[in-house]
Amino acid sequence: MTAPLPGSAPSFSVCVYCGSKPGDTPLFAETARQVGQWIGQRGGQLVYGGGSNGLMGIVADATLAAGGRVVGIIPQALVDKEWAHDRCTELHVVDTMHERKRMMAERADAFLALPGGIGTFEEFFEVWTWRQLGYHNKPVGLLNMNGYYDGLLAFMNSVVQHQFMGEWQMDLVTVDTQALTLLQTLVQAAGLQYSLQSHAL
Repeated sequence: MTAPLPGSAPSFSVCVYCGSKPGDTPLFAETARQVGQWIGQRGGQLVYGGGSNGLMGIVADATLAAGGRVVGIIPQALVDKEWAHDRCTELHVVDTMHERKRMMAERADAFLALPGGIGTFEEFFEVWTWRQLGYHNKPVGLLNMNGYYDGLLAFMNSVVQHQFMGEWQMDLVTVDTQALTLLQTLVQAAGLQYSLQSHAL
């Protein structure tokens, strides 16, 4: 795999939110690997929470192995727990979760939520909220693989029915069951282009 030239700008930058655990089926880990590989093979950059565990570590490792750049942003408290990924292209150690999320948002062209837990939910909802308030207009994607987010999507639709949210707010999130299709949609919606790198796996 041929990596982008040193100092060259990545074709695009995707912020991926995902679990710090691998989940209960190998499908989750395999999908995270595919996401990282897709980003790396197209000269892209992964922005994520800087962890080495679970789906976070898998997507980072796969991006690096495919020649992509990885920007990890992690609070000092988690570094102290030895959860930081020590092979990131850039590893930024910050003081607070607020600083972490702000920097992740600034460094991204688009956002993608994979399966995860409460941290993933919180990050996804915050960046979605920021978009509907006009703080950014970057694409936001939710990967509903294996029906993982079926319950959440049903609840959000019930919120619309109860008139606490409008359909236009739901339309600010792109939902797909296929990771690679969703990645392509998000990058194109951000107005960016890419090409498959030479010697891609």
